[in-house]
Amino acid sequence: MMNVGVDTGGTFTDFIYWDGRQWVVFKLPSTPGNPAEAVLGGLKQIPGSGSRKVAHGSTVATNTILEQRGARTALITSAGFEDLIEIGRQNRSRLYDLAYRKQPHLVPASLRFGVRGRVLCSGAVEEDLAIEEVREIVTSLKSTGVESVAVCLLFSFLNPLHELSIGAELEGLGVPVSLSHQILCEFREFERTSTTVVNAYVAPRMRQYLSSLSAELAEGDRLRVLQSNGGSISAKTARDEPVRTIFSGPAGGAVAAFEMGRMAGYEKLITFDMGGTSTDVSLMDGRLSLSLESRIAGYPVKVPMLDIHTVGAGGGSLAAIDPGGSLKVGPLSAGAEPGPICYGRGGEKITVTDANLYLGRLIPEHFLGGRLPLHQEKLAEPFGVMARALGCSPAELARGILSVADATMERAIRVISVERGHDPGEFTLLSFGGAGGMHAVSLARSLNIPRVLVPRHPGALSALGMLLADILKDYSQTVMQKGTEAAEDLSGLFVPLEERAVAELQTEGVPAARMVLERYLDMRYRGQSFEIIVPFEGDHVGRFHRLHEKTYGYRIAGKEVEIVTVRLRARGVAPEWQFPKAVFVSDRPPAEALLGEAQTVFDSRPRTTRIIDRENLCCGNRIQGPAVVVEYSSTTVLPPGVGALVDEYLNLVIETPL
Repeated sequence: MMNVGVDTGGTFTDFIYWDGRQWVVFKLPSTPGNPAEAVLGGLKQIPGSGSRKVAHGSTVATNTILEQRGARTALITSAGFEDLIEIGRQNRSRLYDLAYRKQPHLVPASLRFGVRGRVLCSGAVEEDLAIEEVREIVTSLKSTGVESVAVCLLFSFLNPLHELSIGAELEGLGVPVSLSHQILCEFREFERTSTTVVNAYVAPRMRQYLSSLSAELAEGDRLRVLQSNGGSISAKTARDEPVRTIFSGPAGGAVAAFEMGRMAGYEKLITFDMGGTSTDVSLMDGRLSLSLESRIAGYPVKVPMLDIHTVGAGGGSLAAIDPGGSLKVGPLSAGAEPGPICYGRGGEKITVTDANLYLGRLIPEHFLGGRLPLHQEKLAEPFGVMARALGCSPAELARGILSVADATMERAIRVISVERGHDPGEFTLLSFGGAGGMHAVSLARSLNIPRVLVPRHPGALSALGMLLADILKDYSQTVMQKGTEAAEDLSGLFVPLEERAVAELQTEGVPAARMVLERYLDMRYRGQSFEIIVPFEGDHVGRFHRLHEKTYGYRIAGKEVEIVTVRLRARGVAPEWQFPKAVFVSDRPPAEALLGEAQTVFDSRPRTTRIIDRENLCCGNRIQGPAVVVEYSSTTVLPPGVGALVDEYLNLVIETPL
């Protein structure tokens, strides 16, 4: 059975598969109006017959929220709590903005309904559910054009009886229903409600997308979707719980980056994924980092996600002059249509890609293996117009665009490193994405990162991550136990989660030999507002004290410890892919690797720069800048004084002298 990885981006949709001898990579322009068109078009280009496993990273859920194009959604909650979703927390994202106003919520006030019935914090039923009120709400919803319903009642994570009754009444509507105890079985009403509402908001569009995609696949093909936590799930699970796929594409890149870095001997990584629309960065100190405090477009989403920070800076980011007369870049993007000016599809606004081409850092005849011609002649007029408006030369404008984009990406890396107490100088910058290699060295220098690692096929690494990902399911249950509970008593709390996990992994087709169940505890000092995730093994209290000290710099030895939530991570271990090592050939690149020379601007002046074909490089080859290394999926720029080594996995290892 052939395995195919597919990653849908804002500009390109990437494909990767193993043909029996080598990895084959190709890209197609994305189709934002219907992302399935590009996916299906690419799958038709893959030769061979028989069934395929298609692992897909989708941006449908993300874009649905960002573009506010989700379903007309209703919320049913406990009486008196209808406005909780809008009140939220007292936190303000812009503390000193006197004109700050909260954004309107996804569910308008007219579609929020409260029902009587109360479950206590012990899980006991204080007041029976007013089922007649529920039926009246269902009747009224039939005339409102509601397309999806979220249900979130107080303490339903302890006793879901009332939510299940409401769900049964809503079945007659024929629309997706999201029950909070199934989406997020944890306390904190606001975050649980927000997560459930986001799931309901994107569910109809995600169902339509995955259903249409599945219907057009060849007979025997099997579709899987990557989650934000770095694991894959079946298309059916993704249809039911699309909130788990919000950061699907970036998660695939992080999974593959971690594996490529680990194989090359680097486990302290800062990953840098620069695509056409955005840049995603993540810090990995020996493991993939997980977050439970994510937000999408300002809305809290409390399902487990890989800790990835995203900024609106990519190859397609638009350059503009702000009202103060200064140059700004992004977050708006030219996208796939019309794309950068140099693509020749009618784009009229300058992008980062255009600036790289103007300075000679992109080689037109080798872009996407020569399959997408770049129109350098179209850049003179728009660069001249904007340069005159700013009072500079066109070349200075191009350098300024790259500097502003670099500054945005540098700030993103500082957020995940310096602001969290990490020294970037202790890490390796692993660069990928179609545009990453053109900016990686300058970013590493500005952050004092000593080394850049560029894996093979960097422009399709996220698609590769879809294939490398395990089947992964996360389960949780808020329990509020004392930390002094005996280990055997705590073990009993995991039993129902484990029974559910094993059953669902079996449904996903995972054999028992490939099932791994990992137990965790959310712990805190009594009185604290937030928790630390602690592996449940050995002395869990002692481990909590040590992790607390490592995270915050102190511990309180005599303070009572609480266990807030038990977590289970159920993993269906994916088959191992073979990445054979190459043997040392020579430190001197072969003659066929030199494609010619070009004039490239470095440090305000053009320099004669070698053009290197990466496909012809061998293990042990060393390259000295200035050089532009071209390959099908990406371009890597080596400034003067910077050298690169081809390692045994054919990665480019770039040393960045400070």
